[in-house]
Amino acid sequence: MLRREKINSFARPLPAGDEERVVKKIDFFNCNSYSKLRQLQLKSLGIFIYFKEFCEKHNLMFYFCGGCCIGAVRHKGFIPWDDDIDVFMPRRDYEKLYSLWQENGDNSRYSLLRNTEEKFAGSIFTTIVDNNTTLIKPDTKDLDIPQGVSIDVFPLDGAPGGKLARSMQLFWSLIHGLYSAQIVPRNYGKLVKLVGKILLGAVPDKKTRYKISKFAESQMSKHKIENCENITELCAGPKYMRNQYPKIIFSSSIYEEFEGMKMPIPIGYDRYLKIAFGDYMAVPPKEKQISHHDVVFMDLEKSYKEYSKNFSKQ
Repeated sequence: MLRREKINSFARPLPAGDEERVVKKIDFFNCNSYSKLRQLQLKSLGIFIYFKEFCEKHNLMFYFCGGCCIGAVRHKGFIPWDDDIDVFMPRRDYEKLYSLWQENGDNSRYSLLRNTEEKFAGSIFTTIVDNNTTLIKPDTKDLDIPQGVSIDVFPLDGAPGGKLARSMQLFWSLIHGLYSAQIVPRNYGKLVKLVGKILLGAVPDKKTRYKISKFAESQMSKHKIENCENITELCAGPKYMRNQYPKIIFSSSIYEEFEGMKMPIPIGYDRYLKIAFGDYMAVPPKEKQISHHDVVFMDLEKSYKEYSKNFSKQ
């Protein structure tokens, strides 16, 4: 049973002003904000429990990845400073999830968000959002979408063996990422930023961008896992999309303790984590034990619907 405790929101409604002034980096090592981090973790866990039950009911394969996979192995729960849940799904199950959720999911409570031709969600992967909460991020604060606590779901694709085919897969992955997120890339250097700005400027129409992103996605995901020796993660950013993992790592899942429950991680979790993160059992120094997500506004007790109009006017 998840604990339900009343907490204060992170901030009052935003004043008018530029983005840099209103975006707040969450300092989870501030004594006042650790309890908020814990509440955020538990809200995320609640979403995942529903997601887990849904996937098991419909025979969909899924497993923790990233920080939660490390957390299950190293901490038997969340990494103390981690603030979200990430999930891998093989592409076939990932695509089934969307249609099954529309028909059978509790859409009034949990929204599944992906870009569609009618609705821009501002993400290159799938998110499952708790509609009874509010968590507004800087890149999506102006979008008319559910903006609550969420978990992120990433597809796994086959990685072709030939160098040319693999290079083209990475190329199409970058195109997919650019035209799906529809923002100029940050933190990847001036050249990438310039190229991204030029490519987005060349295609200002959002529906055309969506069509380009869907074509790019079809190209990058056309290499079926069953026909490849390796698996790759193409929607996790340029750093991780270069990784290739023997597909046996993700052939099934095992269940490990996580926050007092049994949760799935890849059967080859040790090899996966070593390829992706190196010595994952080593706890990083204190100065690196920080959250990496920006939040404009958060209220874990009220729906985003009570706040979203205020933010769209900023």
